[in-house]
Amino acid sequence: MVKHVILWTLKEELSAEEKENVKQGIKEGLEALKGKVPGIVEIKVNINGLASSNADLMLDSTFDNEEALKNYATHPEHVAVADSKVRPYTKIRSCLDYEI
Repeated sequence: MVKHVILWTLKEELSAEEKENVKQGIKEGLEALKGKVPGIVEIKVNINGLASSNADLMLDSTFDNEEALKNYATHPEHVAVADSKVRPYTKIRSCLDYEI
């Protein structure tokens, strides 16, 4: 299996209320992909980081294998969520993929 972990920092120009709405939208959009995108074993988005955090939210996902992760990256359902709920609002994206 493969883990796919992403940390995002939201754009600074967003108000606190906008950030909360964006985080909730990202969480709902990405977590809804389970069952729609083949190969997803688990997908969770944490939007409640502690004050000591230097990122705003985290995707923690598990895939059957590396091929499933590659297919997820280009799957239309995932691309739609990324293009509408994630990319317009994030300024920094850090990713770590690894085998488990």
